[in-house]
Amino acid sequence: MACCNENHCGSAAPPDGRYRLVLWIVLVINAAMFGVEIVSGLAAGSAALQADALDFFADAANYGISLFVLGMALRLRARAALIKGVSMGVFGLWVIGTVVWHGLHGTIPGWGTMGIVGAAALTANLACLGLLYAWRNGDSNMRSVWICSRNDVLANLAVLAAALGVFGTQTGWPDLVVAAVMAGLALHGAWVIIRHALADMRADAAPAAVQPAE
Repeated sequence: MACCNENHCGSAAPPDGRYRLVLWIVLVINAAMFGVEIVSGLAAGSAALQADALDFFADAANYGISLFVLGMALRLRARAALIKGVSMGVFGLWVIGTVVWHGLHGTIPGWGTMGIVGAAALTANLACLGLLYAWRNGDSNMRSVWICSRNDVLANLAVLAAALGVFGTQTGWPDLVVAAVMAGLALHGAWVIIRHALADMRADAAPAAVQPAE
């Protein structure tokens, strides 16, 4: 809807029934995939898989926050979105540090593990994206959930590309390049979420700033 580009569109309370159920489903999916990817990423020595694993963990935590504030006032939902945006930014900076570490140590990850786990992660995130599609234009908190899932699908495709690159070059540079791209996606997503959250907070504060005429 056109009005969803305006700040005041976030003032409507999110649906508590179906949306809450969907959030629980995607939370469980992301928590499970975090466990799979963190073990596989450490075993394969893949910076991209480890970054994607922490992304799954951050998303599971974010969905938990979204469930906690569901149905609350716009101000509280916007603050939750702001926290999620900041956490995504921190995640992006952490990935950059991981890229530097693996680059200095010349790590060559296991491309087979990257490909298999990356394909499983892509399937999981496509399912989450489909479940969340209906709420992609909601308030800042709901948009942040959609943006997280959208970025996850792009990151999974990048991990698969990195696996092919490692296989073809027999070096770790494709893995590092993809991890750096994932950091960029996280930082961009963080900026979008923070911008929408601040807009919702300003919109919520605006009526209070108008004093009745005496």
